[in-house]
Amino acid sequence: MKKQDQNIKIVAGNSNLRLADDIANYLKIPLTKCNVRRFADMEVFVEILENVRGEDVFVIQSTSYPANDHLMELLILIDALKRSSARRITALIPYYGYARQDRRTSGRTPISAKLVANLITNAGADRVLTIDLHAGQIQGFFDIPTDNLSAAPVIVSNIKDTLDVKEITVVSPDVGGVVRARLIAERIGGAPLAIVDKRRDKPGQSEVMNIIGDVKGRSCILVDDIVDSGGTLCNAASKLLDSGAKEVSAYITHGVLSGEAVDRINSSDLKNLVVSDTIYNEAVGNGSKKIKIISVAKLLGDAIMRTSNEESVSSLFI
Repeated sequence: MKKQDQNIKIVAGNSNLRLADDIANYLKIPLTKCNVRRFADMEVFVEILENVRGEDVFVIQSTSYPANDHLMELLILIDALKRSSARRITALIPYYGYARQDRRTSGRTPISAKLVANLITNAGADRVLTIDLHAGQIQGFFDIPTDNLSAAPVIVSNIKDTLDVKEITVVSPDVGGVVRARLIAERIGGAPLAIVDKRRDKPGQSEVMNIIGDVKGRSCILVDDIVDSGGTLCNAASKLLDSGAKEVSAYITHGVLSGEAVDRINSSDLKNLVVSDTIYNEAVGNGSKKIKIISVAKLLGDAIMRTSNEESVSSLFI
């Protein structure tokens, strides 16, 4: 790893301290001391406890549940660093909340993903790093440089280490995820591709209709960017098994896992669910018989180094 030309400071909000610690340990750079707490009325207070004047600062904060609290922490951290004369502030947002509100779905509705981008920019961020945005066009919502990293290298590495790639069929849980699924299929050696055709009746629920592609006797891997309620994955797994699949696993970048999702997955037909650590989920952290975690700390650490050294980050996932 090339030594950075400038000093790097890593600041962490409260959303995912475990991932921030793992990144800092990988880079052998201690987390910058700061105080991020709540007043009695739940207002966020931030104090940077080290000198950051002229430094290249990376703020690690997923805007996951509770999304509004973590978003406000991120904005106030950025403001505090700006007012402390940091040379450059990069918002490293492993999971970008509000990404599913990237367009107007009906009249008189917001485009919240754009609003959040404006807030981060206006708070004083100079650059954004994130992983597997739900909609790639969100990069264009920012008026500052934004790098949308891919978790594909981490996922592919785990698949190759744990599964027989000759028996795998990669499955997209919907038509919109075909590009992502095809990327994974190509990287594990040109595995066959299948698609789940589904109809979503209302938010948080989905009805699986049919399978496009031959999955009979195959070890199927569902690939997606977000698992929230788990309904889509569980229904898809059942349908794939009904269509002759030998077994079904899932690889998902962001494990939102809201509500009863963990229990739903534990009792489902899924053999296992592998999620990255972009989101800290206490239910998963306390142990789940089917849910496994793979880390993106090295990927993000390398992205930090390359960004600080003014090097390309695309080589990390292309």
